[in-house]
Amino acid sequence: GWKDAISTTIINFNNEKMQITWAARELFPGKNVSFSYTFDEGKHKVWKPCPTYLLDQDYNSGCLFKTEGPTLAISIRNSNGSEELFSKRLKSDFYIKPSRPENVTFFWKEDTVTVSCNKPERAVKCLRLELQYKSKFDKDWQSRTSKCCSVGEQGFDARKCYSFRVRLKRLVPYCNVVNYSSDWEAETFWMNGTLLDSCDDDIKTQSNTVIILSCLLSVLLMKLILLILLCKWQRLQKLVMPAIPDPKYIFADLFNDHNGNFQEWIDKTDHAVVQTKLECEEPECTIEAESQQEDEKNSDKQRPQEKIFSFSKAAENNDPKAAQIACLMPTSNTIASFAGFQILMNDDMYVML
Repeated sequence: GWKDAISTTIINFNNEKMQITWAARELFPGKNVSFSYTFDEGKHKVWKPCPTYLLDQDYNSGCLFKTEGPTLAISIRNSNGSEELFSKRLKSDFYIKPSRPENVTFFWKEDTVTVSCNKPERAVKCLRLELQYKSKFDKDWQSRTSKCCSVGEQGFDARKCYSFRVRLKRLVPYCNVVNYSSDWEAETFWMNGTLLDSCDDDIKTQSNTVIILSCLLSVLLMKLILLILLCKWQRLQKLVMPAIPDPKYIFADLFNDHNGNFQEWIDKTDHAVVQTKLECEEPECTIEAESQQEDEKNSDKQRPQEKIFSFSKAAENNDPKAAQIACLMPTSNTIASFAGFQILMNDDMYVML
């Protein structure tokens, strides 16, 4: 009775090849076994030895042979074939594992995707086409199954990249006693009807866009901060260190036309003559002349009188600069300031310091 308890794995690859495997080391420790099979029925069976053994550490653990009919009988014996250790009869059609779907096509229409493949030559009614998909935001695959050989699904977002894979499945228990499915067709990546090499490309593109925008915003923010700090610094600098007036802006003609040469500037007659005439017509010059005549009669103030007279005399002699200075000078001081310069008066001479 223990012979029936032996566990075997039976796979019929698309009704083309059979693979029978068993646990050799657990079932037959230290022993090697032989395998034989037949697709014949009745008393006249012709047993065929295994053409290709599958090994597990040099022990026979399976056999691979061609599928030749719907009914299969197998026998496992000791190494010389004298003793049968296990036997079984089965329907090979109930252990079919279909091949991968061929010529898979994707058809996009708005948010609907329809996937189809070529119909197999055999047992189309026993097959189902399974579609699995997921976006880069999904952790698990979403599944949709339909009759062979077309399946459709709705609700796809055109802004997302999706991974797709398809396979064929056998119906259980109507067609198979074991739930066998084909291997998955190569995974493909789609976005809004466009085939991509990988969804990572879409992620990298978005990541690069985010990085570029972040860098641009950072640069603009830094410029704004620097501009604010510069304005604050200029205000602080004006408060702590106020600007010193530059005399060249007050006496522009002195520095621009005469390079700061005061004597040359004072000798200039064009501008000064007009200014002297305007200034000497004021009552102050007349009063100053009258005061000079009164001072001539006073002998105690002879020296200041000579100083004032010298400027008045110079004005009478058509010396425009001297007349201009005479009008600007106070009458009681020997040293006066003029335009940031000191002028020393002595007799008929004036000296600029």
